[in-house]
This record gives sequence, structure tokens and C-alpha cells, in this order.
Amino acid sequence: MSRLGKTPIQIPGGVEIKASREGIVQVKGPKATLQLQLPRGLHLKVEGAVAVLERDEKILPESALHGLFRSLIKNHIQGTVEGFEVRLSMVGVGYRANVQGNKLDLQVGYSHPTFVDIPKTIQVLVDKGTLIVIKGSDKREVGQFAAAVRAVRPPEPYKGKGIRYENEYVRKKEGKAAKGKTTA
Repeated sequence: MSRLGKTPIQIPGGVEIKASREGIVQVKGPKATLQLQLPRGLHLKVEGAVAVLERDEKILPESALHGLFRSLIKNHIQGTVEGFEVRLSMVGVGYRANVQGNKLDLQVGYSHPTFVDIPKTIQVLVDKGTLIVIKGSDKREVGQFAAAVRAVRPPEPYKGKGIRYENEYVRKKEGKAAKGKTTA
């Protein structure tokens, strides 16, 4: 059995979990309501303030999905209570961001404006023009949107310019070394 999969999940107060026979798990909390489709062979059993994910070994013999879906359910619970946040910083002269309606306008050194559509379930804030804060209740959606914004101009290794995660370390390379003296 999966060690992570058989670990019980603590359900905080204010969170309601419903599991249907079709394998749909609905997590309802103070911030959002999220759904997750379980594969055949996994069943969620809720007992008071504890939920346990059980696996039928005849239908689902491998345990990899057991631990994965336990983590996904735990992330849904955390997302409905606290939410998730990713911070991106922009490094470069003239680099700035701006939110215009449901689009994120990025000015990152291209000759044309760069717009990224913001999904309805995600909230984007821009602080001081160079710090982008992405918030949402679904961890996968927040991470995917942050990766899409970072992919517009990833940090380059020579000067470090680009969009990076707030605490990301960019290893810088040395430029071309000057040649030795040439004799004529």
C-alpha cells in the first residue's frame, strides 16, 4: 500500500466534503467549492473530521494513484480554506506589468505588447509594477498560470533579466573571455 495514500486527511472546521458513488469528490469551504474525479478503484470515506482514501486492489493494483489523489484532495481542502499564492518578480530595465480587465499586460522588452488572459478563478495583483501576485483556490490552476506568465520571458543566464519566481535563484554564466594579445 501507499504510505502517503493510507494517511488520514484532517478536515478543518467550516469544510464540507461529499463523495458520490460515481467517484466525484466535492470540497466546499469558506473561499470556494472544488470538485475532483477519482479513478475507478479509489473511494473516499469521511468519518467526522477525518477522511480516508481507500483503494480496491482488485481494480487498482498499483499504489501510485493512491498517494497522488490523497495529495490532490488535501490540496483542495487547503485551497478552499486558505487559498494558494505565487509571487513573480520582473528583473530588467523598463520591465513592468499591468492588469487591464481580464488580461495581464506585460512589457518585457518586446517591440509588441504582450497580453496573457487571466482565468476567471484566479486573481492577479501587480505591486510596484514589477511584482506579480497570483492568487486562487486551485493549486494546479495557480501554478499553471504562473508558469505561463514566466514563460513569456524566462530569466536569461547572462544578465538575469526576465520574469522569475520570487525566491528563484538564477545561476549566471560568464560572458565571452577577452582573447590574449595577438602578434602581428
